[in-house]
Amino acid sequence: MSAERLIYVPLGGAGEVGMNAYLYGYGPKGRERFILVDLGITFPDMGGQPGVDVILPDLTWLIERRDRLDAIFITHAHEDHVGAVGQMWDKLQAPVYARDFTARIARLKMQDQGQDIAQVKTVGKMEPVEAGPFRVQFFPVAHSLPEASGMIIDTPAGRLVHSGDFKADTTPGVGEPHDPALLAEIGRSGVKAMMCDSTNVMNKHAGRSEATLAGPIADLMRNAPGMVVATTFASNVARLKTLAVAATEAGRSVCLMGRAMLRMTQVATESGILKDFPATVSPEQAKDIPRENLLLIVTGSQGERRAASAQLARGTYMGLHMREGDTFLFSSMTIPGNEREVGRIVNGLSEMGVDVIDNSERLYHVSGHANRPDLEAMQDLIQPAILVPMHGEHRMMREHAKLAIGRGMRSLVVSNGSVLDLTDDVPVLVDEIPTGRTYLDGSRLIGAMDGIVRDRIRMAIGGHVFVTVIMDEADEVLGDPWAEIAGLRPVAKGGQALNEVIEDELSDFLNRASRKVLTDDDKLNDGMRRVVRQVVMEELGKKPEVTIVVSRLSAE
Repeated sequence: MSAERLIYVPLGGAGEVGMNAYLYGYGPKGRERFILVDLGITFPDMGGQPGVDVILPDLTWLIERRDRLDAIFITHAHEDHVGAVGQMWDKLQAPVYARDFTARIARLKMQDQGQDIAQVKTVGKMEPVEAGPFRVQFFPVAHSLPEASGMIIDTPAGRLVHSGDFKADTTPGVGEPHDPALLAEIGRSGVKAMMCDSTNVMNKHAGRSEATLAGPIADLMRNAPGMVVATTFASNVARLKTLAVAATEAGRSVCLMGRAMLRMTQVATESGILKDFPATVSPEQAKDIPRENLLLIVTGSQGERRAASAQLARGTYMGLHMREGDTFLFSSMTIPGNEREVGRIVNGLSEMGVDVIDNSERLYHVSGHANRPDLEAMQDLIQPAILVPMHGEHRMMREHAKLAIGRGMRSLVVSNGSVLDLTDDVPVLVDEIPTGRTYLDGSRLIGAMDGIVRDRIRMAIGGHVFVTVIMDEADEVLGDPWAEIAGLRPVAKGGQALNEVIEDELSDFLNRASRKVLTDDDKLNDGMRRVVRQVVMEELGKKPEVTIVVSRLSAE
């Protein structure tokens, strides 16, 4: 084996749909130079990560080696590929390369976090970028937003292709069409390995085009008796245009709602990608338009609690509300893991008498990812010797690997943190590096293992008891302890207030406690905590989190 090696290490996106971050390295073991492809986020499950805003990859291992990181490349402007750039750039401090539309979005992410937007470099399609031992080119692919790209990564050990997110759509509406001739040309150059999108490998039907949606959506809007509200990914600029054009044809005015929606359409228009978009009205103007003549296009297709969809399902958003007889269209797919949040919106709207329409009849949404027949066609065009599944849950990647092996390629599943050696003809898993998740909690980043979110979950399950005790200068209890409870039924079995029962038991404990316990904060805290938990378990059958504060008066 060569003294220098070519490695591939997914740091996010392998074994999940979201939070994409893929590391490529070349050089002597332990001294490789790196490039990072994509730097995305995923969204929390409020049951499992309460209070968390978004989830980012844990890049601690790479941050410790950032002096060997030559560049960051972003394939496209979806949040799961570009969303973490602003939050993580100052920890990596490598130049960021992207095509024009993606670069504009990346600069906004950087600007939001006070980072230097000049660090984001715009690159044309097929324009080579030299980054350490790598020579990288973006090639256009069809996806559900403009200027999505795959990447050709030339290395001293051979050519790699990183597919990015793609679909086989020759009429995508907005953005570049699927180009089999270009892909075949790339394949004829000789491709050692392709890292390939696995999202839709289970779907055995050929993918459909964005162009097939215009007619059904226009018919839906013509026949809907009241106001129509449609939600989709804010970044799906082609779908925004499809919805807006269909509304215009159906005699409806269009109102865009949600910061992300407005930002995407503005950037797409400024970059010259989004042309002939129908005129829109403001939310204030929309209030004066008859409901049967109005379409709202709103954010929140994945159930995000703060987005317009969720707020409409709870009542009003920007002065507009839904009522019985209105129609709500999900022109989107639900990302695995978001079913519960989306379900809350669906049920909330249903309780209002709103007709909720999804894509169960395959009329109002097409995926931005290649189905199995399209993946097979991509393999035939690129002709890689090795296929490495990425971007998908483990079952998807495993199925993709089986598909590739059955078609004569070498393949294996590479999960987050696994180090794949691609130097020779046979790919080999050679190591594991620590990976995980970082939480954006309000305005601060915290580690998933820091215990903060774990404590929230424990409090949500068992409630919380806060106890205060004051000790005088002689280490004697001054007065009675007092307890405050949160998240617990306030009444004990006998009808007495729960906090009073806790306080009585704590007083008994303190009266019996030895000097050794009363003078040692650790022993005192442990003993009081056991008393509180025993009382609450006996009275309510719950095991709460307990905070003990012992205040000691000074003898001076």
